[in-house]
Amino acid sequence: MTITFYNTATRRKEPFAPIDPDNVRMYLCGPTVYDRAHLGNARPVLVFDVLNRLLRHTYGAQHVTYVRNFTDVDDKINATALARKEAGAAGTIEELVRERSDETIGWYHADMDALGALRPNHEPRATEYVDQMVAMIAQLMADGFAYENDGHVLFRVRQYEEYGALSGRSVDDMIAGARVEVAPYKEDPMDFVLWKPSSDELPGWDSPWGRGRPGWHIECSAMAYELLGAEFDIHGGGNDLTFPHHENEIAQSRCAGHGFANVWLHNEMLQVEGKKMSKSLGNFFTVRDLLEKGVPGEVIRFVMLSTHYRKPMDWTEKKRVEAEKTLTGWLNILQKHGYSAKLVENLREIDRWHADTEFMGALGNDLNTPGALARLHVLAKARTAEALAPMAHALETLGLVTDWNVLDLAASQTDDMADGVTGAIDQLLAERAAARAAQNWGEADRLRDVLNAIGVQVTDIGGTATWVPGPNFDPSKLEGAQ
Repeated sequence: MTITFYNTATRRKEPFAPIDPDNVRMYLCGPTVYDRAHLGNARPVLVFDVLNRLLRHTYGAQHVTYVRNFTDVDDKINATALARKEAGAAGTIEELVRERSDETIGWYHADMDALGALRPNHEPRATEYVDQMVAMIAQLMADGFAYENDGHVLFRVRQYEEYGALSGRSVDDMIAGARVEVAPYKEDPMDFVLWKPSSDELPGWDSPWGRGRPGWHIECSAMAYELLGAEFDIHGGGNDLTFPHHENEIAQSRCAGHGFANVWLHNEMLQVEGKKMSKSLGNFFTVRDLLEKGVPGEVIRFVMLSTHYRKPMDWTEKKRVEAEKTLTGWLNILQKHGYSAKLVENLREIDRWHADTEFMGALGNDLNTPGALARLHVLAKARTAEALAPMAHALETLGLVTDWNVLDLAASQTDDMADGVTGAIDQLLAERAAARAAQNWGEADRLRDVLNAIGVQVTDIGGTATWVPGPNFDPSKLEGAQ
């Protein structure tokens, strides 16, 4: 299968040709671990999770190496640790920083796991690779690409002639647009920090330039080199990282003699109800906020994947409702055809668990997840368990089902219902079908509202209505519903 990606570095779609098909390597800039992951933080995680699944399918899981880092050296983390110490918390500032990072990483893992994201092969912490950062900085200084001034080590941007190629900006334009920090210790306003001094009350490491800590950009370059080598296949993140972070990574890595990444992928930003997410607008929320409100992780994932990663993604309540209904309907179809964890296992054993060519073709076309979801609507029309295998396989490939025991649980919940409850709901569905057949749309809508109030999720496919209890199912509301 041919895979194509839009490469930010070349500004065109290109066939993907890995450096080594036996070791396909990619790096994603991960979170700075000072607080809960907000909804926008989840988008690159899910984009790259689908990419990881696509590459594992194409080249084999054992031939893909995926790295996503944790930035645990940051002023916000330090501020939190200092505040805890001032409030009387026991331990050194380094211990409190580590405590905060451990806590936040635990939250992050729990939230991303709930969204169905596979853990990367490596999740390096910046603090574990400071020696490698110091070594890279020393090499850049020895080769004339960096200099020390007032306890800082800075990269000479104008020494790298291709600076700005990724973001499409010239150095002079960036200065004119005031996109840089002016500081007395800089030879040039564009130069960026590789190392900066630390005061006694802040975390720091010994170096040839005094006690200090690394700049943000050098962290990813050093960790990528250590874990993926001097040259690797794919690097990505949100498009807000294109400049300065990724631009600076390229400059320092290539001046250190590394080819670095061949393909650059960037996802667009997320909005909420058509507006930029912000606390001032009251539309800022974390992944955990949604999960605690009862929004299933797979529904959050579905909404995210319904927009192409290179387009702005707008989270709306309407999309959430539609995503939950569609996904529940698909699972309902599989359940009605006897799908269970055991059946999926049997399909694998008899080699009937296979991918749909058109579905995989959509994913291979620059991660066209909306096209892949559209194909699922077609696959869901199959009417035998074996014919539905490509649909089930597609749900798993998109990470919308990570454990097929979910169908066994749903079946158990339905089986445990009193016969009277099941019969009453079936009767409501029959009455709704009769009203629709008679074009009595008012009565059909009324019965639909009754079913919604009870918390029943109805799926209409091919003229047949099926149902499952939804997350807000309340059979007590059946009384007097007819």
